[in-house]
Formats: sequence, structure tokens, C-alpha cells
Amino acid sequence: MRSTDSATEPAPTVEDRSVDHASDVAAIRALVADVEAGFNTNDPDLLVRPFIANGSAVNVAGVALTGRAEMRAAAERGLAGPLAGDHARYELADLVFLRPDVAVGHKLARAVTADGELIDAEPSMIALYVFVKEGGRWWVAARQNTAIAAAASGA
Repeated sequence: MRSTDSATEPAPTVEDRSVDHASDVAAIRALVADVEAGFNTNDPDLLVRPFIANGSAVNVAGVALTGRAEMRAAAERGLAGPLAGDHARYELADLVFLRPDVAVGHKLARAVTADGELIDAEPSMIALYVFVKEGGRWWVAARQNTAIAAAASGA
């Protein structure tokens, strides 16, 4: 069997436009806000609450985590250790609905003071999220965090 030349084969655009996603966008923004609050208040339960039970995450150090229990344990260690006292502001930078119940988006993070004053002029981290709608609400199925090098962000 001969494979097709992927360079010349037209690729599909996948984006759901079958419904108005305004309420979905609001729900996903609220979910990201909860994750931010969990980080800023050192609450590992709030950090992992939006994940599906068999969700996966890769933290900024490149450690793959599977399931809420493993993610919670890692969050607890991080918040008590290297992340203790750190605060961040999260921004949902983009969001695409692939299906009515599946979306992907990027979250940007900037370091802030405990009072919310910006420390980073440019984002220091970007995360890719896979969101799924199950049981009438949105969940995180997967997240991949990546640090943004100072030189890459223009600093």
C-alpha cells in the first residue's frame, strides 16, 4: 500500500460551529479561573478538581502524571516545595471546539505578587489543554505545561 504525500494532501479544518458556544466558553474560563485560584491559594484539591478521573498532565518539569490522585500528590509536593509562595495569573489565550463536547485551548501564565501585581511582562508558561464535556459540564482531559524561555518571549 502506497501512502499519500502528506505535503500535497489537503488537511481538514476541524471546528464545531453546530451550536453557540458562548456558555461553553464561559464555563471553560471559569474552570481555568478555579485552577488559578487553586494555585494561588495552595489548594491541591482545587487544582485537580476539573480533571476527569483518568486525566493526564505533564508538568512544567516534564513529568507525566496520570489520574487525579497522582496529579493531586504532585500538586501537594510542588505547592509545599518549589512553588510555595508563588502566584500566577492565567489567561485562556485561545479555544477551539473540535466537536460540540471537545475543545482544545492554550493557557498563558504570568508570575504575579500575592496582591496580583504583574512580575512577568510576558508569559512564562504556556499550557495546552484538552477539554471534554461530560454529564453536562466541562472537564480537563489532558494538560501539557511548557516553560517559555526568557529569550523566546522577547525579554
